[in-house]
Amino acid sequence: MGKEFSITPRDVPRVETKYRRIVTPLPHPDSVPTIEKLRRFEPQSMRGQPPLVWERAEDIFVYDKHGNRWLDWTSGVLVTNAGHGAPEIKQAILDQVNSGLLHNYVFPSEERAALAEALLGVAPKGLEKVFLLTTGSEATECALKLSRAHGINVGGKMKIGIVGFERGFHGRTLGSQQAGGMAGQKAWIVNEDPAILNAPFPDGYWQTDTSFEVFLTALAQRGLKPEHIAGVMMESYQGVGPDFAPVEYIRRLAEWCQQHQVVLVFDEVQAGFGRTGKFWAFEHYGVTPDLICCGKGISSSLPLSAVIGRTEIMDQFPPGSMTSTHTGNPVCCAAALASLHKILREKLTENAAQLGPVLLAGLRQIQSRHPEVVGHVSATGLVAGMQLVQPDQKAPNHDLAHSIIERCFQKGLLLFSPVGAWGQTVKIAPPLTLPRAALEEGLAVLGQATDEAVTSFGAV
Repeated sequence: MGKEFSITPRDVPRVETKYRRIVTPLPHPDSVPTIEKLRRFEPQSMRGQPPLVWERAEDIFVYDKHGNRWLDWTSGVLVTNAGHGAPEIKQAILDQVNSGLLHNYVFPSEERAALAEALLGVAPKGLEKVFLLTTGSEATECALKLSRAHGINVGGKMKIGIVGFERGFHGRTLGSQQAGGMAGQKAWIVNEDPAILNAPFPDGYWQTDTSFEVFLTALAQRGLKPEHIAGVMMESYQGVGPDFAPVEYIRRLAEWCQQHQVVLVFDEVQAGFGRTGKFWAFEHYGVTPDLICCGKGISSSLPLSAVIGRTEIMDQFPPGSMTSTHTGNPVCCAAALASLHKILREKLTENAAQLGPVLLAGLRQIQSRHPEVVGHVSATGLVAGMQLVQPDQKAPNHDLAHSIIERCFQKGLLLFSPVGAWGQTVKIAPPLTLPRAALEEGLAVLGQATDEAVTSFGAV
């Protein structure tokens, strides 16, 4: 279960460094009415993050209006890959607004055409079509639809099965939550689709058997054969970690999908656009999927997502039968083009690749001090996680993760934990513009906060 942060102002030590500035009680007393208003008018599900009322965000920083500045290690939940409020992106948005075109449904626009061409320019060879949408959930729902339609076309009405993975997350809509593997988030569905299966994810920590035979066994236990499966949807890395599957596992999976005419979908919504030190996270596996779902870092700002795929899969529906009201909104397209150009021009993917080993080494150092409660750490590029467990066991320790995040917040380092049944992870995902010095300072803060939290819980 998610846990609320206290909104009672608290005196905290003053912080003044190159990358952090905390000079008031937290939350600032004047910000409490805004937080209270949100708690009054919004559902309680919106209360899972530290009580910071954002005034503005620039590059790697988040500011309130009271003189405090946080080093941001959230990227607004992995959105601002090119940095918060990048000048090029802001200018592109302003120019588009001033052009007079704010919306055009699926009528043609130069902005949508330019972005589609640019996305295919960074996509693997063989993926030739782009469908622009709004949210990651919308993209994964679309991929499920395309996979099933393809299965029926090539194998008949029995070829409708979808395989997702345990602990996977693909969004919060009906289809995406069923394909995802977080059981606690499915209780509301009641009548789950019997043709959707969650196989164990071979992360090597929670699932120690990482052989591809585990996948085949999971299908056999449900009485499913290859001729029943339409698609396999997998996060390129599981966000609750982040955890990658073994390369050999994925290569065998890709071969199996190709052999049995199964659509292979990689969910890159939080993994793409340079986050892992490669432009697409699936590049670490050396395979090419049939469909890519992407979003978040696509624009580093405004709501936009996309499905990129093979022509024979993308072109299954006739004109007018697969559209979206806000598809390729011209303002969002302008932002995405500017973000993409910045990522490529400033070699932000390469920066993530260079900093990844530094980040992982820092987390392992923290783990070495507290191996009884820091169960698992992982980092690839500029996405990382520290999974907290009960002393000397694997049961999730949500309270300890919450305490670490709260202490970092009070010290000027902004983090988040994916809320839900697997909320034991302290997630790290700074903008890809992060300099090494800021990374090292953030690691020092995280280490100090972890030491303090572990001591307070008596787990030393």
